[in-house]
Amino acid sequence: MANSKYEYVKCFEAEDEVMYPNIIVVQIDGREFGSFSEKQGFEKPNDEKALNLMNACAIKVLENFSDVIFAYGFSDEYSFVLKKETTFYQRRASKILSIIVSFFSSTFVTKWKEFFSQKELSVPPSFHSRVISCASMEVLQAYLLWRQTECHTSNLYNTCLWKLVFSGKSEKEAKEILKGTQKQEKNELLFQQFGINYKDLPQIFRQGSCAIKIKVEDIVKYRENGTPVKRPRKKAVIVHSENIATKGFWKNYSFLTEELGLLAEGINKIKPEYLRSFQFESKLMLSTWIVVRIDGCHFHRFCEDNGFQKPNNEQALNLMNSCAVSLLEMFKDIIFAYGVSDEYSFVLKKGSLLYQRRSSEIVSAIVSLFSSMYVMKWKEFFPEKEFKEPPYFDGRCVCYPSSEILRDYLAWRQVDCHINNQYNTCFWLLVKSGKSRTEAQSSLKGTQTQEKNELLAQFGIDYNALPIMFRMGSSVFQDKDELTGNDKVVVEHCNIIDTSFWKEHPRILDEEEPLRTILRPHSNKMLRVS
Repeated sequence: MANSKYEYVKCFEAEDEVMYPNIIVVQIDGREFGSFSEKQGFEKPNDEKALNLMNACAIKVLENFSDVIFAYGFSDEYSFVLKKETTFYQRRASKILSIIVSFFSSTFVTKWKEFFSQKELSVPPSFHSRVISCASMEVLQAYLLWRQTECHTSNLYNTCLWKLVFSGKSEKEAKEILKGTQKQEKNELLFQQFGINYKDLPQIFRQGSCAIKIKVEDIVKYRENGTPVKRPRKKAVIVHSENIATKGFWKNYSFLTEELGLLAEGINKIKPEYLRSFQFESKLMLSTWIVVRIDGCHFHRFCEDNGFQKPNNEQALNLMNSCAVSLLEMFKDIIFAYGVSDEYSFVLKKGSLLYQRRSSEIVSAIVSLFSSMYVMKWKEFFPEKEFKEPPYFDGRCVCYPSSEILRDYLAWRQVDCHINNQYNTCFWLLVKSGKSRTEAQSSLKGTQTQEKNELLAQFGIDYNALPIMFRMGSSVFQDKDELTGNDKVVVEHCNIIDTSFWKEHPRILDEEEPLRTILRPHSNKMLRVS
């Protein structure tokens, strides 16, 4: 990122490293997936195609990120376990959880047609994610037992519930019948009323699914005489087991013991409250502006693979802008967004209580939804192109205490836009003129703005005449429609460093909006206003 007088705003970024030797688990679960399942017409109580789609996404995560060695999932949830000594993104929680949930979301949309060829994806799927910091193998073992027990319990209940509903009961009546029933009673209800032996139901429903890496022999080439040359490699597969939190299951897969260690012989049931205490979570300070900045991961490679124009691809930038518009329409707490290249910053209103200001929920929801929208909207902007690998983004939340500092943050990003765009414009002109990339970098080393402008002039280019979106980035916010008088989300390319922009749009950073929490007069107690 470019240097400028606004660089000081970086000091507000908090460190969130998960300290060694804690084992990192990233848990993702569907955001508003009940509604999503209804709209997509998923079968009740389980849609096998939907579960297999989730499993296919988990396999893709293990294949793409070598540090993820094991995953367990059921319903709309998956937990990914990283190897014990991982240094993946310097063990920064926000980076890890956002990258995995972004990649999972992109893959979910990308693979949708493989499993639902007759169904259009009508709404973008999205997921929450969080980091569980397991202090020991015993905690990891207890966590896996907890999640698989939850799978057993919820699936038995849902199987009974929907059998009762399909037999003519209302959902309310079915819930009343099941209220207070124990496991044995539910099993008897299924067998006596519907002739179903619960243990005969598919393993994927009762036990959940494990995505795991196994060692296989792979043919890499053939000798001249036709004999194959084999090499060992790791392959991600889906397996099912009655109890994944046992020493016996663990020993079946040597890769797990090599990268994590052995499980204990057996553990007692542990209360979820104890396990939740290991959740790596922070609530963001009240009365501060929250900014969620997302960045494309390995986007240089993604741009190369998809033949994006250099130094700027207008279609790609418009795709980013379209996704940002969708987010402002879906999240009313987002009041402003600024984007450049493969990056976007989303500003939440100062009094926002979105997800009770839990950092992981805010950043994962935004990065997940943005990733899904990017894939779903791809064909609108690139109708002739199929991307090779799903795009994905990382994200972080940062709090800024005042409007002045927030504006300095946005100014920092716009200065960065200008400096990088001017450099890249010069760089790619030199490359296209015949210089190597190394020679182009050497020619530009240490040059100032004026020198770059003079270089561009040699190619007959006035930098200030280039499209304003390339030079100033894109600002997205609510504004009045001149024809209807209603609010609508607009995209403008303007100078947000100049204070006149904010004077022209005073509603964006309106600090007069009342907080949801206020002090009761003559009392120190906090009241929550509904």
